[in-house]
Formats: sequence, C-alpha cells, structure tokens
Amino acid sequence: MIKRNLNDLLSFVTVAREGSFTRAAAHLGVTQPALSQAITSLENRLKIRLLTRTTRSVSPTVAGERLLLAIGHRFDEIETELEILTELREKPAGTVRITSGDHILRTTLLPKLTPLMHQYPDIKIEFNVNYGFTDIVAERFDAGVRLGDTIDKDMIAVPIGPQLRMAVAASPAYFSQNPPPLTPRDLMQHSCINVRMVSGGGLYVWDFEHQGKQVNVRVDGQVIFNTSLHVVDAALAGHGIAWLPEEEFSPYLSEGKLVRVLEEWCPPFAGYYLYYPSRRQPSPAFSLVVDALRVKGASMRIAGSEA
Repeated sequence: MIKRNLNDLLSFVTVAREGSFTRAAAHLGVTQPALSQAITSLENRLKIRLLTRTTRSVSPTVAGERLLLAIGHRFDEIETELEILTELREKPAGTVRITSGDHILRTTLLPKLTPLMHQYPDIKIEFNVNYGFTDIVAERFDAGVRLGDTIDKDMIAVPIGPQLRMAVAASPAYFSQNPPPLTPRDLMQHSCINVRMVSGGGLYVWDFEHQGKQVNVRVDGQVIFNTSLHVVDAALAGHGIAWLPEEEFSPYLSEGKLVRVLEEWCPPFAGYYLYYPSRRQPSPAFSLVVDALRVKGASMRIAGSEA
C-alpha cells in the first residue's frame, strides 16, 4: 500500500506541475492511460477530486493545490539526496538544468562548461533559453542567469562575468542621413530598434546616466523584436539605432560597421550572475558547475547582501 501511494502521489505531483497528462507521462516514462488510472485511483482512495481536467489543460483543484504544496517539495528533496549520493561514486553524475538568455549562453556558459563536460561525461547540462523572469523554483530549474540587479531576494548569486556597459550604435549609412544624437532625449527624433519584454509585453525603456543624472527614454522605430538576438543584424542593415550591452556590438564597432554614440551616458553596471535558491543543498555535479562558471576570486552573495 505504501509503495502504491508513493507512486500515485508522484504521478499526481508530476501532472500538476506539467499541467498535462501527455507531458507528465513522457517525463515519468509511462503510458498516458496508466497515468490517468493512477490519478483516478488516488482520487478514489482519498474520496476527493485533485485535478480539474479540460480538453486543453489540467490544473489542481483547491484540494490538489494544498496537497501539491504539502508534498511536492518532498519529492524534490528525495531527488536531491539521490543526486548527492554520487559523492560516493568515483565521478560525479546527474543533470543540471539552467535557464538563461541566448547571448550569455553562447559567450559564457557553454565555453566555460565545455571543459567540465569533457572531464565528467556523466554530468548532463540542460540549457533553456528564456528571456523572461523565470521562476526557477516553480519551473524546477537548478539555476538561472540574470543581471545582478534583477535577482530576487533569498537567492544565492554567483558572478560569472565582468561588469557590463550598454552601448548605443547604428550603421554609418544611417548616420549619413541622420545627425548623431548628442543627448538621450535626441533619440526620440530617431528611428530606433526596439525590444519587447517577454514578461509584461511592454517595450524596453532605454536607461542612461551621466554625472549622477539619470534619464529614461522611450524610443520609437519601424522594427521591434521580442529578443535581442536580431537587433545587431537590424542595426547593420541600417534600420536605425540600437541599444544593447557593448560586447554584442564590439566586433562591428572595431571594424567600422557600426558607429557608437552617447558613450558618456553609459556607465558600467553589475554583470551576469548565476543564481539559485539559498535553501538548495547542492549536488556534487551542481557544485562543479558553479565553480566552473564563477569568476575567479569573486565571492557569492545572497541577493541584496554580501556572503
């Protein structure tokens, strides 16, 4: 009976988290009818409905939500403890799931973690490219990557790169037809390349600072993207002025394919951090990932304070 209860409870937690019998069945490695039967059996024993099923989605009832909150983290703790047992093996093993943006994945995460993966072939790393403010606890990621000033409280934050600066740039062809802006306010008279935020749906506001004076500008233009991936391409094509971390423009600035303006209005700021819950007990595989990404000599901190 205990074994049956545990299996059915795990089935319930997985379905509730995935919001889908199909995805939950794939995650657990069972058939969808078997999973549905397990949930029905659990509900019959408890004599209460735990999930609301529609043709498009599955969601917990009030009772189901209470049960999920009560037991969901217990399965996470068991999984973590099983991962920690790899300390007793000759080589650490396990899967580490990280969510981040595309640029930092290409320029920092993959280059730094490639030697680790060669050294420890039993460590698997799953990368999730996401530009929104992902709840890594709810989405069951081991860690996320964000700029240092955007990390939630009670998260451990580990610096994985240097300070950054924003840059404002456009093609020589664009500036041959439009006078370069002398102040951030001048950008409102230009065609600018916008990025729409994944969370909230609004357009990014361009932030500037010079000699203690802060200026926020809402720009306009013909081109809008929902990620920064193609902003540089649009700037190179002459669609207008772009605003991104300077490292994304660097090769094109040195080659003269882009021209930088308003540089004095772009001071350095905290760079990228790997962050994860402070209550998380790290597995050996996760600890190796953190050590490989950490900027040498830098200390971790709990968001909002040094540690």
